[in-house]
Amino acid sequence: MSYVFNPAPVVSLPVAGRAERFPVHRVYCVGRNYEEHAKEMGFTGREPPFFFLKPADAVVAVPQGETGSIPYPSLTKNFHHEIELVVAIGTGGRNIRAADAKKHIFGYGVGLDMTRRDLQGEMKKQGRPWSIGKGFDHSAPAGPITPAAQAGDVENAEIWLQVNGQDRQRSTIAKLIWNIAETIEHLSAAWELQPGDLIFTGTPEGVNAVVSGDTMVGGVAGLGELRVRVA
Repeated sequence: MSYVFNPAPVVSLPVAGRAERFPVHRVYCVGRNYEEHAKEMGFTGREPPFFFLKPADAVVAVPQGETGSIPYPSLTKNFHHEIELVVAIGTGGRNIRAADAKKHIFGYGVGLDMTRRDLQGEMKKQGRPWSIGKGFDHSAPAGPITPAAQAGDVENAEIWLQVNGQDRQRSTIAKLIWNIAETIEHLSAAWELQPGDLIFTGTPEGVNAVVSGDTMVGGVAGLGELRVRVA
């Protein structure tokens, strides 16, 4: 088969302890999935889960032990970090029951849902899509995927982020409003999940701005650290 131009390379993430890489299909994100973060964004309660997508090529793969780099994006003056547990789907499906969700998980990782907050806020006011605030280039830095069998007790793990050595976000995965299995159940009712899908499961409270020169270091216990510098 020939193409009018060469297709882009497959976006992929390293897999901890393996030579093979995890090819990325789609990137799903869960909005306001920690109660305290929902409150800081002006909302309360356990609302039904909602989702948005980032393009696969927004993913910036950061090998363990290295510091990744992302540019300060255009059009914004309020560039926010959101540290998140990332779920990597290994077996696809539609209408997956929460009780069966773990069978579909290949592994887990750490990611940043970077956000042009001022642009997102303006779109919210106008009732327009958030894509310009969420789905821009380099907006999803992520570390290696740890296979589920080696990931430990992810559902109760600590999640945290520091900027220039100072705490910004710190919580536990147990505080997710919709846990991992419930999220997969809801998500697979709307889309048929595919191998290679990534699910950014939501961020705890403490989101804030970063500027050029800042270094973000975050992690989920048992999954290593993610280090990213804003160029």
